Amino acid sequence: MIQLSQRIQRIKPSPSSMAGQRARELRAQGRDIVSLTAGEPDFDTPAFIQEAATRAMAEGRTRYTDVGGMAELKAAIVQKFQRENQLAYTDKEIVVCNGAKQVIFNALLSTVNAGDEVIIPAPYWVSYPDITMLAGGVPVFVNCPSSEGFKLQPEDLERAITGKTRWLMLNSPNNPSGATYSALELRALADVLVRHPHVWVMTDDIYEHLIYDGRAFATMAQVAPELKERTLTVNGVSKAYAMTGWRIGYGAAPTPLINAMVKLQSQSTSNASSVSQAAAMAALNGPQDFIGASRKTFQQRRDVVVQAINAIDGLQCHAPEGAFYAFISCSGLFGLRTREGHSIESSDDWVMHLLNSQNLAVLQGSAYGVPTHFRISFAADTPHLLEACRRLAQGRADLA
Repeated sequence: MIQLSQRIQRIKPSPSSMAGQRARELRAQGRDIVSLTAGEPDFDTPAFIQEAATRAMAEGRTRYTDVGGMAELKAAIVQKFQRENQLAYTDKEIVVCNGAKQVIFNALLSTVNAGDEVIIPAPYWVSYPDITMLAGGVPVFVNCPSSEGFKLQPEDLERAITGKTRWLMLNSPNNPSGATYSALELRALADVLVRHPHVWVMTDDIYEHLIYDGRAFATMAQVAPELKERTLTVNGVSKAYAMTGWRIGYGAAPTPLINAMVKLQSQSTSNASSVSQAAAMAALNGPQDFIGASRKTFQQRRDVVVQAINAIDGLQCHAPEGAFYAFISCSGLFGLRTREGHSIESSDDWVMHLLNSQNLAVLQGSAYGVPTHFRISFAADTPHLLEACRRLAQGRADLA
């Protein structure tokens, strides 16, 4: 039997990826599964982006590119940051990777040594802790309760910082909670970070364009220019442009960090797909009006879901400010029993009850550091969401 490394044994498979796989397996077995686990838009990639990929293939643009991305795509990313975020970068401060996850992976593997600490506000995206541990680092979790809008507070950040802190991870809008930091809230966190010059900031802005109720997007390097030289801004085309499978993410940071990330990528995956890069360039340079239409649809779905969930006894849903997830408290169900006599003591129990009794697949909050909650995605059409809410209500009715 092969001996596995301690490195790989420290981490676990991505819960969200595994949940989606499990839902597909159950459907293949003939079960009528409604799955709200997917972290991707249910829209097709816009036609003009698909056409750009087709042209790239027809023109023979199917060969290796520079490891860190095509020059033309880097230029489009530079323009995007200037146009949308008022951030000035050069092409030497940009890296293109196989999805935003690889940007994060490259950065942590390039900078974190054994014992270094990474501050991760909870709830958090499922991969932050495991990538940190894979790099030999120590995740330092800071609880951000719903009473604070699931947002990191300056005083809690101050308490979490030690001499070993290397990074603060910020994800806004947040997966799974939808929490979205305003410019003022980021400025308050920046005031803490200014006092700790050894701490870098990684801002995961992948849901940048999915913000509701007229809120304005803000990112740390924009709000606190004095922190730009120790900030990695992470983004990509997957969510706003419905391009999850194209696998294009990008990052902007000081050149020394970018160079280290490119060095690592040169010995792992090399460049991202040349055809996907051409498609991403079209996405960033092309018309953007469809994003507003998508955002409006997601907000309408959010309102339907939040209203339906809050009408279910024992469930409580804080209306998400962005992204396309609802993070729902099920602690009001703890102590109740299923018809088979199993007690609901955590979101893991509740999620399994829904899958077994209602053929409804959702994600347990423990995967996001909050075992009192569970996550659903509202990146699905309204009839699908209403059926899911009906199954949620029936799952609750089956408890006593």
